[in-house]
Amino acid sequence: MYPYHNKIKQRIKNNELVRYEYVDEYNAIRPCLLLHFSTEPYVRPIRKHRFEEYEKILDRISL
Repeated sequence: MYPYHNKIKQRIKNNELVRYEYVDEYNAIRPCLLLHFSTEPYVRPIRKHRFEEYEKILDRISL
């Protein structure tokens, strides 16, 4: 199994995150937090039940 969220969090710590945005829908995920990275894969979607967890992380970084 791919450790999806662990990899994303590591990429954030490695300063690969370029920007993020909330969208109404992305690939049938509604609503969705999109994380945009400088390396592949460039876009990673986050489902609503994880928003609070990621908002805490995003509040601590400056883009």
